[in-house]
Amino acid sequence: MKRKLRYQAEGRMVEKEVDYIPVRFILAIILAVLETAAVIAAVMVCSYYIPYFYLLVWATEIAVVIKIISSDDNPDYKIPWLMVVLLIPVAGFMMYFLFYDRKLHKRYVKRLKAMKSVGHKPNDLHLFSALAAESLEAHNQAKMICNISESHLYSGTKQEYFPLGEDMFRRLLEDLRGAEHFIFMEYFIIEEGHFWNSILEILKEKAAAGVEVKVVYDDIGCMMTLPGDYYRTLRSFGIDATPFSALKGNADSEFNNRSHRKITVIDGKIGYTGGVNIADEYINEMVKFGHWKDVGLRLEGDAVKELTNLFLIDYGINVRKMPKAEQNYFPEYTVPEGGFMIPFGDGPAPIYKRRVGKSVIENMLNQADRYMYIMSPYLIVDNELFQTIENAALRGVSVKLILPHVPDKKIILEMARSYYQRLIDSGVEVYEYEPGFVHAKVYLADDEYAMVGTINLDYRSLVHHFENGVWMYKCDCLKDIKTDFEATLERCTRMDEAKIKWTLPQRFVRAVLRVFTPML
Repeated sequence: MKRKLRYQAEGRMVEKEVDYIPVRFILAIILAVLETAAVIAAVMVCSYYIPYFYLLVWATEIAVVIKIISSDDNPDYKIPWLMVVLLIPVAGFMMYFLFYDRKLHKRYVKRLKAMKSVGHKPNDLHLFSALAAESLEAHNQAKMICNISESHLYSGTKQEYFPLGEDMFRRLLEDLRGAEHFIFMEYFIIEEGHFWNSILEILKEKAAAGVEVKVVYDDIGCMMTLPGDYYRTLRSFGIDATPFSALKGNADSEFNNRSHRKITVIDGKIGYTGGVNIADEYINEMVKFGHWKDVGLRLEGDAVKELTNLFLIDYGINVRKMPKAEQNYFPEYTVPEGGFMIPFGDGPAPIYKRRVGKSVIENMLNQADRYMYIMSPYLIVDNELFQTIENAALRGVSVKLILPHVPDKKIILEMARSYYQRLIDSGVEVYEYEPGFVHAKVYLADDEYAMVGTINLDYRSLVHHFENGVWMYKCDCLKDIKTDFEATLERCTRMDEAKIKWTLPQRFVRAVLRVFTPML
């Protein structure tokens, strides 16, 4: 099947046909809907025909309500589910059983634990001692991140920050051409076009030359960008490819717990991450939502080992045979460079028992003394994180938040704008990027701390998806991050009282949307 895609490139509108096979995805969605409807219908039929079965139904509904109230979940997540269970008899608690927990299947958990047990585990005690001697506050932050993400502290790694996706693209091609042993790539979205085709040509050449090439792409993230069997095409080129969590029509966690990670590892020495997916809009080769503002981070040195760990875990849970953590995947390679860093992963329960990304952001806000700068494409957070942002501003920290002016999803921008008044009242400076869409995920505090990666300020990133980031302390690239943030501010419009006089219907719609945002 084909679809027509229209976009702006080189100042003119271009139309092209894209091959894709959405039939498998459509069938999976239909199966999930039918599965849900069948279970609900069965319960309702039993209630009607079996004497006193309705008593069991009501007892179950009461038990579900008690379970939700007594759970340790965030209240922002509990309230909409309580409304669903109480307002929609039978169907409400059946939806709860199918969708509430959003936890991984047992087979995933088993394979994940096995993969994590064979990964690289460096001894970083000497680095923690060195960091504690320099800053006990930074040491404690690093200790917390490592404890809840099972990551490690690193130094001896050069960092290069890219303020635009096209800057990262050029550097990435250079590094891929220099690969000698292996190339690992994992992305939420890969789309055929100039960006991916340029990379693919290199991957094909390297695979033909004996370089090990592995590619992981998210099955739902690529639903409308790649054919459903694209992994077979890549395998025909000698590239070991697999979709992450292939969609099969299960109605529970399959549509959640996606891999939103962006990772490239080259020879275990060079690694890339950031917000940039492999599609032309991310390098402004295609214009969809105005100018696309994204960032990338290149690591060279010891810390790349952690990105290799994350990739192997995600690859390993999606293939039949668990890969071995070969010694050449983790070469001893350090580059003299200042600062400490922790590349870390985040994801759903029970693999990650605590919300790693959220904890990192909250710690940075709580410990900031002078300023906290944030770039995010979305702003849909729970009240706990929202209050942390407010409290930082209320105690005098300069909190500046850059969001898109041109959204990729209009309803999501409406949700974000519903927070503006409260943020402004607490002293937070809110900006919208006038030229287009911000997809960067950047957090910077006091010229000392930063976090760059894939983690948005929304429920999917903070609760449900597999994500990754790099926490940095006194790394050399922090000055480049600050320069980029300040340059981006010059292209933004600051939101003030005059600009947020929303109409009554706008306020009503946003209020309703906010009730159910934790379920999205």
